[in-house]
Amino acid sequence: MKLIIVSGLSGSGKSIALQALEDLGFNCIDNLPMGLLHALAVQITHAAEPLEEQFAVGIDARNLAQDLEQFPDLIETLKAMNLDIKVIYLTANEQTLIKRFSETRRKHPLSSGDTSLNEAIALENKYLTPVSSSSDLTLDSSQTNVHQLRELVRQCVESENQEGMSILLESFGFKHGIPNDANYIFDVRCITNPHWVPELRKFTGKDDDVINYLEEHDDVIQMRDDIFEFISKWIPIFEKENRSYMTIAIGCTGGYHRSVYLSEKIGGKLQEKYPSVVIRHREL
Repeated sequence: MKLIIVSGLSGSGKSIALQALEDLGFNCIDNLPMGLLHALAVQITHAAEPLEEQFAVGIDARNLAQDLEQFPDLIETLKAMNLDIKVIYLTANEQTLIKRFSETRRKHPLSSGDTSLNEAIALENKYLTPVSSSSDLTLDSSQTNVHQLRELVRQCVESENQEGMSILLESFGFKHGIPNDANYIFDVRCITNPHWVPELRKFTGKDDDVINYLEEHDDVIQMRDDIFEFISKWIPIFEKENRSYMTIAIGCTGGYHRSVYLSEKIGGKLQEKYPSVVIRHREL
């Protein structure tokens, strides 16, 4: 029996993630009080006939603070019930969250006449620390729209059905902000930059013109091989720790050329051994 818990900051896309899981065939329950989570687990594990359904529940900061503090212990209890349980945590930077709330009539659940939006976001971050620290996968939705987030959740959950750990390889641009959901971040701004070749600017690291240009330079090849060797060495260590997900981010200045090329090449090579590798280009 599979149970996915979706949590995270208000405005980060929890409802979108649950909708994506519903499309994948999960029975979804949003805003479930934490006190009922154990009761739900007991019900689905002690059914008269084994249930084949998959369940997903949403938990947020509207729970009692003392209940949220017990979240790590509750997860261990649920795992002891032979549940295949995973925790997905959604986050976004403060600027993005403020912008999203300013564009909707919806109020932050922790804001009030005495609590500003900034203060509510900080308070929610504090309340949900026990949840975020227990998550198997953290997704930063700061740079994603609704459709991109839904697709990312789908890819991550479907890749989990493959054997081994799910690996997300993501390219990004430093000028658009550093992803805060990565286990490893590689800065490749030091290698040859196609941006300074005017005829290449309109292309990306997925196009042959850029690929051929980059592969003519030894520093690019060396960086590609070094990152691949490093990742290949440490993936088995992560797997031994029973980690379900690993996120690797590769960043250049804009996120269109070098990081895209390296993510494609390294991700493609990793897929030969790990079929659960997902490649994502944040800025594309």
